[in-house]
Amino acid sequence: MHVIATAGHVDHGKSTLVRALTGMEPDRWAEERRRGMTIDLGFAWTTLGSGERIAFVDVPGHERFVTNMLAGVGPCPAVMLVVAADQGWQAQSAEHLAALEALGVRHGLAVVTRADLADPEPALRQVHDHLRKTGLAGIDSVVVSGRTRQGLDELEAALARLAAALPEPDTGDAVRLWIDRVFTITGSGTVVTGTLTRGTLRVGDELETGGTRVRIRGLQTLGEKAEQVSATARVAVNLRGVDRDDLTRGMALVTPEAWLPARVIDVRLNPAMGHRAEEAVLHLGSAAVPVRIRRLGSGTARLTLGRPLPLRTGDRGLLRDPGRREIVAGVHVLDVRPPALRRRGAAAARAAALDEVPLPDAAALLRWHGLLTGGELRAMGCPPAGTPVAGDWYADPGHWSSLARRLAEHVSRRPAHDPGITVEAAAQLLGLPDRRLAEALVAPPLVVEGGRVLPADRALPPAIARAVAKLAAELAEHPFAAPTAERLDELGLTGKALAAAIHAGAVLSIGKNVVLMPDALDRAAATLAALPSPFTVSDARTALATSRRVALPLLECLDARGITKRVDNDRRAFRPRD
Repeated sequence: MHVIATAGHVDHGKSTLVRALTGMEPDRWAEERRRGMTIDLGFAWTTLGSGERIAFVDVPGHERFVTNMLAGVGPCPAVMLVVAADQGWQAQSAEHLAALEALGVRHGLAVVTRADLADPEPALRQVHDHLRKTGLAGIDSVVVSGRTRQGLDELEAALARLAAALPEPDTGDAVRLWIDRVFTITGSGTVVTGTLTRGTLRVGDELETGGTRVRIRGLQTLGEKAEQVSATARVAVNLRGVDRDDLTRGMALVTPEAWLPARVIDVRLNPAMGHRAEEAVLHLGSAAVPVRIRRLGSGTARLTLGRPLPLRTGDRGLLRDPGRREIVAGVHVLDVRPPALRRRGAAAARAAALDEVPLPDAAALLRWHGLLTGGELRAMGCPPAGTPVAGDWYADPGHWSSLARRLAEHVSRRPAHDPGITVEAAAQLLGLPDRRLAEALVAPPLVVEGGRVLPADRALPPAIARAVAKLAAELAEHPFAAPTAERLDELGLTGKALAAAIHAGAVLSIGKNVVLMPDALDRAAATLAALPSPFTVSDARTALATSRRVALPLLECLDARGITKRVDNDRRAFRPRD
């Protein structure tokens, strides 16, 4: 199936043409049929002689209903631009063409209608003149009469050529279905319709809209029930888990966790905005959302949306000033999660970064953000390339090298007797969101030993390092269950070996044969802080899941650090902090 939107001035015969092609009435409202004027979106379909199924989204042509027109055209990959022979090029012909240009529509067909009422050649020349400098230059043109059916065979042939030239959609991509109609059916519940341009919908699938998870109860396409529908298609989706009043045109059904709800976006403007508008309405998909505009450079801006939209790099939309009733600029989305602009000159620097690339790829996004997961890159519209640096994390090479240098410089500046810093502390120092990133940054002259980052020349001999690693594994689940003297002997952590491990900071000795990992005191303090104060040794032993053999020296070490203090022979309390 292929989906084509109509466009053109009011009363130029768009709906008449759709009726002639499909035998269906696209005007859904009695008021539209009474007035003979399309007010809202209409839908009809037909099967061409070539076997291609074509669905039409018929849009209103009156200037008062431009928002409805844009909701219909926004998700469609192709357009049928209609101009009447007896009226020629008109105001809404121009505005609709400007909208198509801003939205990046590059596939279409020009149709001069009412050829029975006037010579079509002047109108045809006007159409070609106006299309010449747009992305629709060179599209097929056909002369028809919807009333007499003159030229309909040629029109069907042109539609078949247009359908054959349309790019294949990615049916395996994540779904984003812009909603253009919401209604209820007795016994079935909430139904939404839209133009599916990517992905595949299946009965039983879970989707998300406005932060709410919903499930597909049923599907229809072109009036027929279906178990699954793949792009491109007009589709009606019967939903379970949401009320009709919770949905509206301009919302979207999306694959969960595959899209980032964007509230602030950086965009390229085309053309660069001619006036200093600070507010406008963003039309993208079927959505119409008020936005605040912050200029970055002559051709770029930051938009703050009135509500989040599921957007990706590369999305096309337009800004319209409803007060002036004019299109301000086309919008090409560059970044759906841009960095904050806090410092003087940050906006100019950001504009320069955006100007470096026509359309960002994964490398550009990483250059701007430093670190992103593969899932984030895909949700932003740029699948990752290359190898992750840790887990699913990808890094900009320059940023990654800078992080490694900072870590090495920090560790090398620490005193010779210092045991290094924990991996968690390294992640915090560098502002890393995942400790695995800190571990991955460790390279000569650094090593990780016993969960700490230290210079390689301070590393323990391999046998002792292996013994410490075994001890760390045993204490992972119960960090205060210190091994017995016999177990330390089995591990090889006695005498000089234990002394070397203690000196290197790989383990912590808090008493005779009471050996724990280096972060034990901090972890104990955090655990005991949750107890009612004062607390007994027995309370501490229970909270730490250990024995009195370990609890007593632990508490004495905390006393020595000034973290706790004795209240009497058996009770302690936390010292107040300044």
